[in-house]
Amino acid sequence: MEVRSATPGTPRRAPARPLRRTVVIGLAACVVMVGAACDRSSGTSANPTQNAGAKDVTLTITSNAIAGGKNAEEADWYAKYVIPTFTQQQKAKGVTVKVTFQPSGVDDEQYKTKVALDLKSKAGADVMALDGIWVGEFAQAGYLKPLADVAGAGVTSWEGWSQIPKAVQANASFEGKAYGIPAGGDGRVLYFNKKLFAQAGLPADWQPKSWQEIVDAGDKLKAIQGIEPVQINAGTAMGEATTMQGVLPLLVGTGSEIYADNKWQGDTKGVREVLTFYKQLVDQGLSNKNYQQAAKGRDQSFAAFAAGKVGILLEGDYFWRSVINPDQGANPMASRDTDVGWAFIPAREPGAGVGGTDYVSMSGGGGYFLNPNTKYPQQAWELLQFLGSADAINALLAGSARITARQDVNDKVLAKDPLLTFISQKVLPVTHYRPGLAVYPQVSQALQQATADIVSGKSVDEAAKAYSAAVAKAVGGADKVATS
Repeated sequence: MEVRSATPGTPRRAPARPLRRTVVIGLAACVVMVGAACDRSSGTSANPTQNAGAKDVTLTITSNAIAGGKNAEEADWYAKYVIPTFTQQQKAKGVTVKVTFQPSGVDDEQYKTKVALDLKSKAGADVMALDGIWVGEFAQAGYLKPLADVAGAGVTSWEGWSQIPKAVQANASFEGKAYGIPAGGDGRVLYFNKKLFAQAGLPADWQPKSWQEIVDAGDKLKAIQGIEPVQINAGTAMGEATTMQGVLPLLVGTGSEIYADNKWQGDTKGVREVLTFYKQLVDQGLSNKNYQQAAKGRDQSFAAFAAGKVGILLEGDYFWRSVINPDQGANPMASRDTDVGWAFIPAREPGAGVGGTDYVSMSGGGGYFLNPNTKYPQQAWELLQFLGSADAINALLAGSARITARQDVNDKVLAKDPLLTFISQKVLPVTHYRPGLAVYPQVSQALQQATADIVSGKSVDEAAKAYSAAVAKAVGGADKVATS
């Protein structure tokens, strides 16, 4: 999974290194929030009708982007397209609006802290860019409010909702309520080498329907000298990449999400099934322990895949665009378009995925959010709609092929890329997201350690019990952890 900063329009970068919390694919993970000084001492949102008829309006946008520096492309988009175009549109409606972009070019966690402090002190920009994984945490702290609370019930009639799959809308939602507009997305799939598959007698249109079919394919690939049959991230060296390109997509394939019904998964049936699958790959010699344990093991697995030495690999779409891209990838693969196939990640068995699905995925991304303290909620909502419009997103992309939250935009910009089209049309509707809660990073680390335990030879029982204890400690008690 690609390491991205928390902004909607960040170009993807090729280096493959352990992920951090602020990860996205497609458009950068960002949220636009509206911020103006407003008394929030009562704990309620701004009045949705406040200053609704104002003809002289001042709005601000902030994002972790700065001209000539971090995410410069996005900063230029605000300055050269968003502000002048939105201002002109408002002028045509008889409204004089002054929009100011407040740039930032810092580490994502620094940006998050700054936004949180602004909101805590009832200030901040009117529109802010945030990573989707921050939404639940900010909502629980009272820093964000549902869109309908801030701008009124009319937010449900925005034309863009019909273009954003429900699964993708979840990345800017919390507890079933929309807190913002998603800006981008990504998806994880199984990549495979068609030449190796042909040597092993496997089909070029391979689509496993269960984990066992992955193992079966791995067994056939194992007969080819000098290759690694299956690479699914594990261990602590890969950091968040282990969780997002390993444990979580497998876990949702058991019918369980890492956080549900106010409890975290502990020593449960789903977690044990995931760890059992990892152990099966290790014990049958289908997974390379060196990749899972080396400091740069993920980079090594990428280079090996590009060299035709890995049969199956679970990764996000940036692997296709930025790692094995024949023109500008970190590990360019000249034969990518002919030799690389892709498939859904199957549930443990047909129908076993969350919601009874046959196939699953995990995604990251961000969106645009309204600051509940805005002085101009209606005008801020109009700016938010503008940022999420097809025209604005197309202007940001400038013809580049990146997955966005909107299907109408994807249909246009991804038309010539079959893998990205597959993810946009087929994978995003069945995807899932990490819980945006403050303790998630500690839970993720516990998951990584559990897979490291399996790779190092511990039993599923040992790994599952140690994981469950670590989660209970991280989240504040065993009563917050599911164990069945």
